[in-house]
Amino acid sequence: MNTSSDQANRYAAPQAEVDDVNDDVEVGELAGRGARLGAAILDYIMWALVIYIPMFVGMLSLGASGLQSLVKNINPQNPFSIFKLFAQFYSGIAGVVFLLGFLLIVGLNFYFVVKNAQTIGKKLIAIKVAKADGSRATLARIFWLRTVVAHLPRLIPFVGMLYWLVNVLFIFGESRRCVHDYIADTIVVKA
Repeated sequence: MNTSSDQANRYAAPQAEVDDVNDDVEVGELAGRGARLGAAILDYIMWALVIYIPMFVGMLSLGASGLQSLVKNINPQNPFSIFKLFAQFYSGIAGVVFLLGFLLIVGLNFYFVVKNAQTIGKKLIAIKVAKADGSRATLARIFWLRTVVAHLPRLIPFVGMLYWLVNVLFIFGESRRCVHDYIADTIVVKA
């Protein structure tokens, strides 16, 4: 076996200099807390309009006597009896208005999320969702991780309210990311 210093040790670690891979991905400027709040408020207002305007129309169509008789039929022992009331509110023209509004909001949100990772509110405020490394966030990441998985704890009584509060308060951290941003590995940047 030749052990001269001229021969390289073939079991040694490579000595080549390797530069880090640069994907030329810009992270972008983080969206301000106020901009994120404004976009969230706009999104909630749109959903509230889709839900409450048809309900109001449904209540008006029943009239005072019809509404009184429905309220009298609510059984305090059965919490599901309230669904009869909602079924009456959303019948007829109110149901059509609700369905059309719901489809419009879902369709627009789907279009904007696919096109540029934005909800309607984010589009109006000119901010968008991106992966934490600055690359494009996919529809699947936004829908499943940011929306569905991240909001499952909200379904648990009492814990859901605490989770909602903690989720919102995380925005005051240095990285301006909510809990759902950490779950989905996303950030919100200026569009």
